[in-house]
Amino acid sequence: MPWSWRYEDVDGKSVDGPAETFSSQADAESWIGQEWRQLQATGVSTVTLIEDDRVDYQMSLQPAE
Repeated sequence: MPWSWRYEDVDGKSVDGPAETFSSQADAESWIGQEWRQLQATGVSTVTLIEDDRVDYQMSLQPAE
């Protein structure tokens, strides 16, 4: 089952991002751990981890207040 990330801006609207797919959750999480700063710099505020069509979890890329 492929894993991928969905990207949203601060308003919750979908934004374009890398169309990477991963063979495992661990690979997807490792990748986001390396790329989140670049994504944030391009306007991505939130990422959602997807397995096939199922949402696994959502995570903010914004600093904690």
